[in-house]
Amino acid sequence: MPAQIIRFADLRPERWKNGGGTTVEIARGPADPGTDWDWRLSIADVDRAGDFSAFEGMERVLTVIDGELLVLTVDGTEHGLERYRPFRFDGGAPASAVLPTGSIRDLGLITRRGAFTGYVTILELSKKRPLPLGPGQLGVLLQGDAVAHLPSSAAPGATHDGTPLARYDTVRGGEPAPTVAGRGFLAVVSVVPGADDA
Repeated sequence: MPAQIIRFADLRPERWKNGGGTTVEIARGPADPGTDWDWRLSIADVDRAGDFSAFEGMERVLTVIDGELLVLTVDGTEHGLERYRPFRFDGGAPASAVLPTGSIRDLGLITRRGAFTGYVTILELSKKRPLPLGPGQLGVLLQGDAVAHLPSSAAPGATHDGTPLARYDTVRGGEPAPTVAGRGFLAVVSVVPGADDA
């Protein structure tokens, strides 16, 4: 798939089944027969405490991107998730959350175990050293001012200085690689085929 910019403002939020928040799907990957997807990236607004949906056979990486703290209990063990600190856990395990400091927004990556492995890294952007995004990578602008340079000038709003990004806009990587530069923080999401042997 060629490099592209996914505008957060163009995406539609969907309410959770339990009513505890909303989710905006950013991207999803190819599906095994009989499934909807093998990986999915989304941003969720969590408004109140409650149980998480179970995703059997999946791995989840959850990162608080707005708000201070999410306390997540997974399979009976409590974890304090601070902003910009990705946390990996079994998507099929019983999980519930409380919000000791109020509502939060999180970036969620879900991958089908054995088909893909997902990684999330939070990086500080630089104006002088543009960050390339290769195939299988997505860059989500978490905060700050940034521009994307796509290999093709077909990006709407593109200029010689690049295409401005709004908060939570996503740049999908490709070959040749687009780049992101500016000031602020970018979540670099990598979706790699196969299981993690580490």
